[in-house]
Amino acid sequence: MTDLKNEMPKKLGFGCMRLPLTGGDANAIDDARFCAMIDSYMEQGFQYFDTAYPYHNEKSEEAVRRCLVERYDRDKFLLATKMPVWLVKETADYERLFEVQRKRCGVEYFDFYLLHAMNKDRVREAEEKGGFAFVQRMKEEGKIRHIGFSFHDTADVLEDILSRHPEMEFVQLQINYYDWESENVQSRKCYETAVKYGVPVIVMEPVKGGTLANMVGEPANILKGLNSEASFASFAIRYAASLENVMLVLSGMSDEAQLADNTSYMKEFVPLSDQEQQAIKKVVEELEKLPTIACTACRYCVEGCPKKIVIPEVFHAYNSVVQFGLNDITRGNYNRAVANSGRAEECIKCGKCEGQCPQHLPIRDLLEKTAETFAE
Repeated sequence: MTDLKNEMPKKLGFGCMRLPLTGGDANAIDDARFCAMIDSYMEQGFQYFDTAYPYHNEKSEEAVRRCLVERYDRDKFLLATKMPVWLVKETADYERLFEVQRKRCGVEYFDFYLLHAMNKDRVREAEEKGGFAFVQRMKEEGKIRHIGFSFHDTADVLEDILSRHPEMEFVQLQINYYDWESENVQSRKCYETAVKYGVPVIVMEPVKGGTLANMVGEPANILKGLNSEASFASFAIRYAASLENVMLVLSGMSDEAQLADNTSYMKEFVPLSDQEQQAIKKVVEELEKLPTIACTACRYCVEGCPKKIVIPEVFHAYNSVVQFGLNDITRGNYNRAVANSGRAEECIKCGKCEGQCPQHLPIRDLLEKTAETFAE
C-alpha cells in the first residue's frame, strides 16, 4: 500500500471520461483545449491520467495518445486504462484488446491497469476466461506496472474478490458523501472491505456525476456557510480524499474552469475539518429529502438502447425539475436533451439499460415517470 501511495505526487487524478468537445459531439474531442488542460494540470505537479476502452465512444484512449503521450516523456506521467471484460468472448480476446489499447494509447506499458466494472457475474467470467492470469502475465512481462480492478457491486462481492485474488494491488470504488451510507452503492462498506484487506483505493464518482457540484436550497446554504468562496465540488472531492486508505481521487474534468477549481484546492490538499464533516452530514440529510434520480451519467446504459434514448441527459432534466420545478427553463433542458435522440416516452421497456447500470436503477420505471412529468 505504501509503495503505491508514494507513486502519487498529488491526490487528484485526471479522469478522461468527460473531455472537452467540439460542437457537443462525444466523438469530437477538442484536442487544443485538452492539451492546454493537460499542461496546466502537469505544471502544478499532478501526473495521473485515467482512461478506458469505451470512453467517448472509444475515442478517449486515442486522444490521450495525441495530447499526452506524444507530447510528454513517458516517465513524466502515470497512465491508467481498463480491460473491457464484457467484450471478452474467449481467452485470446484479452491479448487482442490489450494490444489495441497499447496502440491507441501509443505506449509500451501502462502504469495502472484495471479489469473494468467488475461485479459478481463479471468476476466469474474473468476467472473462467483467464482475465486475472492475463493481467498478472502482462505485469511479469513489464507491460503493466500495477494491476487492479474497478468495481460496481456490494461489499460482500468485493470481499469475495479480494480474498481470492491477493495479487490485486488496488481497487477503484465509487465513493462520495451522498453514497457513503447507501445500501445501493455501499461506499462505506466497500471502502472498509478494502481497508480490511490492505488494498489502497482510487475513488471514482466523488461528485456523483456532477450532482454534488450543483447544490440549491438548504444544502447550498450549509456549504456556503462554511466557505462562501469554495465550490460545492471542492467539499465532495476533499471528502473522498480525506479517507486514509484513499491514494487518489479521480475527477472527470470537462473544461478549464473545472480543472482550475479542482487543482486550486488539491495542489496542497487539506483534509476536511471536523466542522466540515459535520456540515456535510447535514447536507446529506437535506439531499435525502429530495426525490432525485441517482444517475452518475456513466452512459453505460445508452449504447444498447434500441430507441437511442440518452438516458443520463433525460434523468438530469428530470432532476432539474425536482430541484427547480417545471418551468420554461427545465422543460427546455429536456427538449434539448432529446432533440437528436429518443424521448423518455418512447421507451419499449426491453430492459437492456438496466442490465448495464452500475447503480442498479429501475430505469424503465424512471423513464415512465420522467415522461409523465414532462407531459404535464
